Amino acid sequence: MVARRADTEREARYYAPVATVDLVIPVYNEEHVLADSVAKVLAWADRHPEHQWRVVLANNASTDRTLEVAQRLEAEHPGRVAVLHLPVKGRGIALRTAWLTSAADVSAYMDVDLSTDIEHIPELVNPLAANEADLAYGSRLSGKSQTKRSFKREFISRSYVLILRLLAGLRVSDAQCGFKAIRRDAALALVPLVEDPRWFWDSELLLIAQQNGYRLREVPVRWLEDTDTRVHIFSTAMEDLKGIWRLRRHGIPKVQRGGSGGPSPIS
Repeated sequence: MVARRADTEREARYYAPVATVDLVIPVYNEEHVLADSVAKVLAWADRHPEHQWRVVLANNASTDRTLEVAQRLEAEHPGRVAVLHLPVKGRGIALRTAWLTSAADVSAYMDVDLSTDIEHIPELVNPLAANEADLAYGSRLSGKSQTKRSFKREFISRSYVLILRLLAGLRVSDAQCGFKAIRRDAALALVPLVEDPRWFWDSELLLIAQQNGYRLREVPVRWLEDTDTRVHIFSTAMEDLKGIWRLRRHGIPKVQRGGSGGPSPIS
């Protein structure tokens, strides 16, 4: 009873006006899990009619049948599933393209393995729809998070965040969780300034948003490690360190205020 009351209070706190929301899923060679993951997200959306949801499958250079599966899903769910095909690899490229071409009030993204519990989507989206925040990010490392993963990945993640804090001044508990959302006005202002095309993209986006005074909202999440992950920890860590060094050398870019550069309410 206490837990249910807490859930109800949380839902009431994050009540928001109706918004159009694109849920972007970047995919690379995911033919074996894509249909099942999309089915789960669509079933979740059916239970949450408070917003208008669309699933966007951002296929970046898959060499298996991922694109074919994605196109079949688009045909089976017209208006609810859309396919964005990119001929080059890179999660950053996929998200940059999907978010900048989206006409939705809010754009979010999640990993195809759904490691982050999708029941957290309202906590991610509602503050943005209500104009209480500009960018929301999931955290696996918050004291309120529920995370199940190996000691190795936990140690690397916490070490990376510490490096970001010490060398770049980022004030978040988790920069790399594949679970984020952004308002359209903030995306148009911030995303063009992010240079990294791959895994450092998330961290760079958060750094630019923080430096330019955008309102960040942390969402502690339930997260379960996917043992079939495509992420190569060592090479990703090296990319991240190069990205931090680039920003230290050249500085964090400034948003040109005016026009679409500042937050504005969703009409």
